[in-house]
Amino acid sequence: MGKTEVIAWTEEWKNLYNLEEVILKEVLKEELLDIFHIGSTSIRTIGYAKPIIDMLIVVTNINQVDFYINEMVAMGYEPKGENGIAGRRYFTKGKESRTHHLHIYQIGNEHINNHIYFKEYLLNNHSEAKKYGDLKLSLAKQFPNEHLKYQEGKQQFINELVSKAKKWGMQNRNFCER
Repeated sequence: MGKTEVIAWTEEWKNLYNLEEVILKEVLKEELLDIFHIGSTSIRTIGYAKPIIDMLIVVTNINQVDFYINEMVAMGYEPKGENGIAGRRYFTKGKESRTHHLHIYQIGNEHINNHIYFKEYLLNNHSEAKKYGDLKLSLAKQFPNEHLKYQEGKQQFINELVSKAKKWGMQNRNFCER
């Protein structure tokens, strides 16, 4: 894996998401129910992120996504199957210089709300978002050429955030559940 690049948050990430959203809605229109910009590039208050747009798509039938693989490949997406998470279809775009990660789940999958709760929790808890951003920046400086160590270094903090976000999300279901 290449260098771990973490940069200051930029409005451009919203624009890149919006452009890709239009294209993906057109390709997956028969199955697509909803689409979200998730991950650090969607949360200004984190302050820092790897410049990769994470997207969450909710579909009616996860198995139908497999029929769109050729169109996705033509758009530059590389299919990764479930990639370690049962019930997901995962795609990356950009080969060595990744630009997008695409997570697709069937409606009702628990991972949908987990992603949404995580994002909404950090949007509404600026101090937690800032701590996460500071950790990302620190780890990227500490392990610039060791992506695995960067990932491992933030995993415990992410696990704690996910736990807090789930609790927060359950208390604020009407606010953030899709």
